[in-house]
Amino acid sequence: MRNVEEFVIMITGATDGLGERVATDLAGKGATLLLHGRDPEKGARVLEKIRERSGSQRLHFLQADLSSLAEVRRLASMVGDASRRLDVLVNNAGVGGGEEPRRRESSADGFELRFAVNYLAHVLLTRSLLPLLQRAAQEAGEARIVNVASAAQRAIDFHDVMLEKGYDGMRAYSQSKLAQVMFTFDLAEELKGSGVTANALHPASLMDTKMVREWFGTPRTTVQEGARHLERLILAEELRGVSGTYFDQDRPARADEQAYDLDARRRLRELSYSLLSQSLRWRPRGIAW
Repeated sequence: MRNVEEFVIMITGATDGLGERVATDLAGKGATLLLHGRDPEKGARVLEKIRERSGSQRLHFLQADLSSLAEVRRLASMVGDASRRLDVLVNNAGVGGGEEPRRRESSADGFELRFAVNYLAHVLLTRSLLPLLQRAAQEAGEARIVNVASAAQRAIDFHDVMLEKGYDGMRAYSQSKLAQVMFTFDLAEELKGSGVTANALHPASLMDTKMVREWFGTPRTTVQEGARHLERLILAEELRGVSGTYFDQDRPARADEQAYDLDARRRLRELSYSLLSQSLRWRPRGIAW
């Protein structure tokens, strides 16, 4: 069993809620952490707080706004500058339904904001970091991708993916979370035999986070409960080699039915790569268009 001190782990959305809790726990175990956040001042404060609580100096803050694909690409370059390998990538950052759920918001690239931040940014980031993950898998026998999804999934309407008609923030959030799961399943198939695994997780229902308080008022579970399940997917030896699974907390579970529709996954994949190509003149490695 590997020592946690050997791990290099990146967590997006690590300056608040679940990401911050998991980062604090893993710092206390001695892992090297690359912690992403959008606000540099908040990032500096959180980094200092984690240092004080954990005693770790193996912490790096990487600033980027995931609503901009150019910023996502810059973030991937920063990860490469900070470390020659990556053992675990945790795609945790996300945007909730919003304070005004009927107000449609767009990303810097003109896409619906929740689709852009919760899903498309992590597709680009993950694919950009695959060489570092594959290097870790070659050297240590395994690397892991964990996508923090949600049980609040809703089938994607391919006639209106960007929800330009009858916009609803919760619907946008739910579609983006299903898209994450669909991406996870595709990625697991693609990476089979490489030593890099990909799984998705619903960590806990209505945790005590800003997003939940904004939408639902009173939380039902603690952030620590969700952190426990996420840390298991990051570190647990019994999950070595497990890939392509959607977990509801600590149990394999059934995602929305559209996640198992191969044609729907193909349509999402082709749409996503088309959007990335149009915005960045980007072409994914090893993917048939």
